[in-house]
Amino acid sequence: MKGYTKPFILIISVILIDQLSKLWIKLNMTLGQEYNIIGDWFIIHFTENNGMAFGLEFGGEAGKLALSLFRIAAVIGIGYGLHYMVKRKYHRGFILNVSLIFAGALGNIIDSTLYGLIFSESTWFETAKLFPAEGGYASLLHGKVVDMLYFPIFKGNFPSWFPIWGGEDFLFFRPVFNIADSAITVGVILILFYQKRYFKEEVLEPASYNSEVVED
Repeated sequence: MKGYTKPFILIISVILIDQLSKLWIKLNMTLGQEYNIIGDWFIIHFTENNGMAFGLEFGGEAGKLALSLFRIAAVIGIGYGLHYMVKRKYHRGFILNVSLIFAGALGNIIDSTLYGLIFSESTWFETAKLFPAEGGYASLLHGKVVDMLYFPIFKGNFPSWFPIWGGEDFLFFRPVFNIADSAITVGVILILFYQKRYFKEEVLEPASYNSEVVED
């Protein structure tokens, strides 16, 4: 069980931080409410989405259900893969990065699976309630994912000659996301960055052969 300790601690830590931050946001902020943490470029801004990471949407109620089921299947697959990697003693860094991806995916699954059952609707004027007497705002697998991290680092305008968006406002970074999204992104980026280290092939020494001299 020794090889499972660090991945397990990392997964539990990410999920706890992710869920505690979302719980606080749901119970203490109304939709659209925000707090400037560092100037105008690090903001806690409460929003919810029905779709994928960074607020992307996906096909209405049917798409929402399909996405939730896909997430569950993906997490089961990643979890099995993680178990396989630990048993086969893959590179520790690779295992920890996959653990980040697993934790992030599981964190967002908790939202989409359970939040509709346990919270009342968050509105622009009222915070949500946990376990409301009238029941939650949605059925199983139809909950919304809570997002709150917003980094509008750079604002400006596209030049008039720029294709399609010429003259329009420009904002980087526009999406609002959460801790789970961050864990997935960091895990993927680290795997891409260190892939040569994680997947390097063993260099096999050339086999030595005893050559026989055949004389005519």
